[in-house]
Amino acid sequence: MNKILFVCLGNICRSPAAEGAFIFLLKKRGLFEQFYVDSAGTSSYHEGERADSRMRETAEKRGINLPSWSRQVTSDDFDEFDLIIAMDKKNYRDLSAICSNNENLKKLKMFTDFRQTMGHDEVPDPYYGGKKGFEEVMDLVLDCSEGLLKYLKV
Repeated sequence: MNKILFVCLGNICRSPAAEGAFIFLLKKRGLFEQFYVDSAGTSSYHEGERADSRMRETAEKRGINLPSWSRQVTSDDFDEFDLIIAMDKKNYRDLSAICSNNENLKKLKMFTDFRQTMGHDEVPDPYYGGKKGFEEVMDLVLDCSEGLLKYLKV
């Protein structure tokens, strides 16, 4: 089983969107049973909260469910997961700082490393923006999820 963790700052917008989009594509391809997918945040600001209602609404319009409840990432996650995927460079640095060894550090990737058609080097945080920002994030996480599936060769 492949275990993948998506990580952003608060775990209420970008990483739940990535988790939901990836699960959506896995189910569409009949691959869901081969994966364990989760999301977390580098901070505990929103621990125990559902994904932002604007992000959930944007995802639901595309038939995507965001099942996660916010939690903070831990160093143990590096032992538990095969891939830990950061939404932006700050998340990547924060994750690198809590990683306990160089072997586990190899599990850490930027989500945009898997982008197919979109020209972003980070998944932008839509929290303080408008509706357009949430739509852009959904487009980008779907694009990166397609690339991640190709990377995993499934």
